[in-house]
Amino acid sequence: MKLDSFDDKPNIGLSKGTTIAGAVVVVTCIIVAVLIANAGQFKPKKNPGALVATPTESPTPAPDSPIIYPDTSDLVADKNGSPSDFKFWDLYPVQTEEPKATTSPKESAKPKEDPATDGKHTKIKFSDGQEEWVLISPYLPKHEYDFTKLVCQSNVMKYFVDGKEVSFVGIDVSKHQDYIDYNKVKKAGVDFVMIRLGARGYGSGELFLDDYFEENLKRAKDAGLDVGIYFSSQAISADEANEEVNFIKEHLGDNKLNYPVALDYAYVESDSARTDKLSKTERTNIAKTFLDSAKAAGYKTVLYGNKEWFLKKVDLSKLTGVDVWLNQEEDIPDYPYKFTMWKYSSKGTVDGVAGYVNMNISFIDYAEK
Repeated sequence: MKLDSFDDKPNIGLSKGTTIAGAVVVVTCIIVAVLIANAGQFKPKKNPGALVATPTESPTPAPDSPIIYPDTSDLVADKNGSPSDFKFWDLYPVQTEEPKATTSPKESAKPKEDPATDGKHTKIKFSDGQEEWVLISPYLPKHEYDFTKLVCQSNVMKYFVDGKEVSFVGIDVSKHQDYIDYNKVKKAGVDFVMIRLGARGYGSGELFLDDYFEENLKRAKDAGLDVGIYFSSQAISADEANEEVNFIKEHLGDNKLNYPVALDYAYVESDSARTDKLSKTERTNIAKTFLDSAKAAGYKTVLYGNKEWFLKKVDLSKLTGVDVWLNQEEDIPDYPYKFTMWKYSSKGTVDGVAGYVNMNISFIDYAEK
């Protein structure tokens, strides 16, 4: 029928379109499947010579699959390989500059100061033979003596200024010199004598009077010599220092002195003494107590000791204004601080004294002080 024939044309056209569309879908699916199957072949290959970042996640091999490690035989030729065989050393820059020095060339080249020549130190020679360089305090008064003007005549030291003698010759004595002819001593050119009044026992702590004190004092004054006294102390407290001064006052009585009362903190050789355990502070305070007490009693005062004692045993900054009687048996003293008297020899000889006697020089006239 015509109507049926007419109706068949549209149906025929629809069937062809559907077939083409279906074919396209099938082809597309095939392409996608192929792409999925070959997806691993499109991953970028690793360059073994390049440094690459390690991925944050790596695929986990199948549980039953063996782990295959890369062949490293081409990296290590033999067991005796060296670090230079590994190429990654070339990736780091080579340091071409010398490391910077922690100190400047000027500092490293600067010579270390020698205490023997820097003018800031003085050497102490200890009784056991050892030596020590001690820093000279810039705050303590220094002596101003010019020792080129010091002249030794017949074992007697004299100090001259502008050709005029300005020093005074002295000796110090005790019972160890026995009888002394002071008239002969005076004629021998001695100006003053320091007489031991007494001492405190270094073990017992008892006070005693020198056996020859009273006789020495009377005959020295009768000969016209200027006289001072010294006391060999072993005081271990301020009370004992005051006790020693009272002992001096008692035995001097009305006798006038024109040279000082000297404190001799006696050094005991080859035996222990009660003062050995004193600290520097304690020893300084006791010495100051003695000197202050003697000065209050109307006496001139001086502190006796050697270089080691002054620089190591007491604090001189606490004894400013105190006159020093230095014991240093040298041709020229190297004690840096101010001193007024100097014992320079324990083996002097003077007419009127049998045997050796200690020789002294005073740079000031205490009789006029």
